[in-house]
Amino acid sequence: MDIGSVNYLPYEDFVDVFGNVVEKCPLITAAVWSRRPFSSLADLEASINDFIDALPESGKEGILRVHPDLTGRDLQSGSLTRESREEQVQAGLDTLTTAEVSRMARLNTEYKDHFGFPFVICARMNNKATILRQLEERLRNERTIERACAIDEVKKICHLRLQGLVVPETSNKL
Repeated sequence: MDIGSVNYLPYEDFVDVFGNVVEKCPLITAAVWSRRPFSSLADLEASINDFIDALPESGKEGILRVHPDLTGRDLQSGSLTRESREEQVQAGLDTLTTAEVSRMARLNTEYKDHFGFPFVICARMNNKATILRQLEERLRNERTIERACAIDEVKKICHLRLQGLVVPETSNKL
């Protein structure tokens, strides 16, 4: 759909379509709906990012806490959101060896124990090797640095999900 169609969506439809661009956070989309009309896809994305940036640190951590563990029980049980499942599969996380699954589980637990929220990375921009490396490297971050890094990853995920839903504007210049 184009941005004009987005602007005409009734509230309920808007939340249905965009409610998971930020994982399991339809409240963000519900709040952003009132900022219509959006001049472009970039304007819609900026509105979402502005909403996230305006949250107190506890709100940002709330966004992070609802993310699933990579290759965790949600993937194993099939209860991931459609978007998360597709993103993890695209990154090759469904093809981890037994040793890699064990390593990922250990690192995920260590990360969550250390920071209080799960490791978040834009899986579609990475593969299983870089995800494992980033998980190990980011464990060394200070909490405030890591929270900011994880929120940046949320924004990357949102960016890609929005691109999959809204047709970008095309230039009519000859």
